[in-house]
Amino acid sequence: MTLPTLPLSKLWHRYLCSLGAGLLICGALPPLGWWPLAIIGVACWALLLEGQSTKQRFWIGAAVGFGWFFPSTIWMVTISPAGWPFGVAVWFPVVIGLTSMMCPTRSSWIVLPAALTLSEWVRWHAPFGGVPLSMLAITQGSGPLLPIARVLGTLGVSTAVAVAGVALAALTAPQTRRWGAALVAGLAALTVFGVLAPQGSAIRTIRAAAIQGGGEQRTVSALTDYSAVLQRHLDAARSIDGSVDLVVLPENIVNINGFFEGSIEQQKMRQLAIDLNTNLVAGVVEDRNDPKQFWNAAVSLDPDGNQLSRYDKVRRVPFGEYVPLRFLMEKVAADKIPRRDDKEGTGPALLDSKLGKLGTVISWEVFFPRRVRSAMDENASIMLNPTNGSSFWLTQVQSQQIASSSLRAVESGRWLVQAAPTGFSAIINPDGEVIQRTGLGEQHALVEEVELRTGSTLAMWWGEWPVLIFSLLVLAFALRAHRAKPGGELPLGPASESV
Repeated sequence: MTLPTLPLSKLWHRYLCSLGAGLLICGALPPLGWWPLAIIGVACWALLLEGQSTKQRFWIGAAVGFGWFFPSTIWMVTISPAGWPFGVAVWFPVVIGLTSMMCPTRSSWIVLPAALTLSEWVRWHAPFGGVPLSMLAITQGSGPLLPIARVLGTLGVSTAVAVAGVALAALTAPQTRRWGAALVAGLAALTVFGVLAPQGSAIRTIRAAAIQGGGEQRTVSALTDYSAVLQRHLDAARSIDGSVDLVVLPENIVNINGFFEGSIEQQKMRQLAIDLNTNLVAGVVEDRNDPKQFWNAAVSLDPDGNQLSRYDKVRRVPFGEYVPLRFLMEKVAADKIPRRDDKEGTGPALLDSKLGKLGTVISWEVFFPRRVRSAMDENASIMLNPTNGSSFWLTQVQSQQIASSSLRAVESGRWLVQAAPTGFSAIINPDGEVIQRTGLGEQHALVEEVELRTGSTLAMWWGEWPVLIFSLLVLAFALRAHRAKPGGELPLGPASESV
């Protein structure tokens, strides 16, 4: 069952339209966040692929990838001048180009969602453990397909966006219209199921606070007065009205040359917990006097000021917090890479506390569903995201992070408290609704009644496997059909001619 072949007389017209399709997907991503544009972009992509050769499909995909990722990742140029050019010029276009190549010459719209699902999965895992920026699912941080995350996880949301796109494309042609309508009905049913699906239950309600000390954006670590930064956050925490059960301070709000244990900064954290009579979580960076490494962690203290637990960040930012292939990069871009690497942590994303188990993903880790799943496997009752976006240019990564946090909240069935030194800090409920959010640069303490919860969601129970297996089966079916009849359409219905 084929789509119409678009009447573009010159190949470069098709590539230019492909670039436009990528720009539409980009426009659906935060901070612009016009989520319908992602569906329209995928629909255009599907129409542009129909009837094209393998080579042409690759370049169509590469153009889509460039339009999609060049503007949406441009913020990276200031923190990863060595990695960003490679990513935007090679990695992203090649991955999306190969995604297009996996689709057959005819009936490509049937296979595109499965191919896109696999490419999204690859980007969550590679290179260097994954670079899940500007994912299709992020367009649904406040979109109508968000509840699907509770059933099929974030990868399932990416698949749903792709299915919505090809459904729109199918609705444009009489011979595929009924299939498009069937896909729309299926997505609607899946979304309703996501709304009604199990999401665990509340144990108790607590009063939680996310602390944002405020300050300028685009700061440079070497020029930062960390004692002043810490003091702003101590002042903000002490401005809270009434008692709170949990206070979350941002990532690396404590920054030490040496060891945290026994430091003045540790004593300040203990005193804050005692003064507020609260459970405290704070981000700590220490170099332990090591010229080549540093440690990025979150620590929990009880209301008596005792340190109960520590979690060291596992998923690090390539070329930002550590340098892959350092031996090579030092030869070609020594002045553009960090001089030290973040020491990789191990274990689940979890802190112990007097409140129970606190799921804790540090900054970048909130983009990775598997880090949240590691906490849910230990029955964490809430998710915390101490983060720091103060060095970033623009607001792209901060706003995408809020959308990612909404996805993590829905797929885990947990409240999520996000604390950043200059923004955005947020408190998000298990339906993905942002209950409170700060602006950039302001000093503020977000305080909200949140639930500690137990139980699980279907997404946490079966992970990514249903979506991955279904996508692989679709691709296997398409490959078998192609081998049986190269260049033919997939046998979903009566044969039809493209127009």
